[in-house]
Amino acid sequence: MGSGRRRRTTIVAGVVAGAVLATGIGLWATDSWPFRDSYCWGAWEQNSGASFLGDDALGKSGSKRASTESAAPSAAHPRGTCTVYVTSEIEDDDSDEPLTFKESVTLEYGPVPAAAGDRRDWLAHFFHGSASPLPDGLDGLVAADRAMLVLPSKCDKGGAATVVTIRSESTGDGHLGKVAMPFSIGTRPDVGRMLLDAANTGMEKAGCASAQPLRTSSPMVTVAERDERAASPLCRIPGVTFDFGEGSRYYQQVGAVTDGLQTCSVVWKTLRMPDEPSAQYVMTNRPRMADLFRGLPEGSAQGLVRLRCDGRPTVFYGHVETGLKGRGRPDDRRVFDSFVDSVSKRIGCGDESGSGEDA
Repeated sequence: MGSGRRRRTTIVAGVVAGAVLATGIGLWATDSWPFRDSYCWGAWEQNSGASFLGDDALGKSGSKRASTESAAPSAAHPRGTCTVYVTSEIEDDDSDEPLTFKESVTLEYGPVPAAAGDRRDWLAHFFHGSASPLPDGLDGLVAADRAMLVLPSKCDKGGAATVVTIRSESTGDGHLGKVAMPFSIGTRPDVGRMLLDAANTGMEKAGCASAQPLRTSSPMVTVAERDERAASPLCRIPGVTFDFGEGSRYYQQVGAVTDGLQTCSVVWKTLRMPDEPSAQYVMTNRPRMADLFRGLPEGSAQGLVRLRCDGRPTVFYGHVETGLKGRGRPDDRRVFDSFVDSVSKRIGCGDESGSGEDA
């Protein structure tokens, strides 16, 4: 009797184990939890939202997804970088070697660059006019191909703000050489989710996570207008005037225009190349965003002024790259001063903006 009961128990246990094993194989075969690939210290999972992480990104011939990552951020070393990339290839009719393609998304956790030139490049990329502000009081910007978030002050290190950034890059390589190409990671809400997932993971690893994870519940306000050919006044700001020359391929992207943030970028359009600013103008009175400009040379001639407007410390920033430098009318400094005057009046600075006092 006892022997028969033991045999039945053994059979039932074997059936249950087999069912569990079969279910596990089924989950793995359909790429379901817990068998999804994860990336960047567990911040992102395969098929977790953005198209870049989904099956559509693997639709090209021979596509493969992989990643590389540094050590995760920690309290002792609050820096980290991770890259997720998809490679593919197709036959090249003009060569025996195939055309190879690589799309990558790079996540970085840490402070902004310290050197002035590197910082300006960083600001140009992440304060681009194509990016929309994050809602619900979060200090960040999100576009289809880039995103940035300033973390709460408890994550500061050595007096410097810690930021989380995402940027995309795409290249094609064949008989004509390597060519950079535009590449969208996903929709703004999807990229915003990737940004917050990365930020929450990084803060947890670095030991500065808040009691509640960073989240948004409000819809994201997208940039209302597409880029358009640059004109005078630039960015629709009175007095911001440049001589673009004959046959100009400069385009402007008017970004956020709010009481707390205003952005505008000017780019030189090049076929099949990513657009990076030739000129850029930013106003912000959001304290955490304003911190990102600390350490840069200040003054009207340097394109960085801090004023106290309506009781709020406010940063006005302008930078012109080599192609447009010296083309401001009547000169680059007066163009920047016009930007400060016009925007400060719009946000209600009143007489305080004319004091020139540092905030």
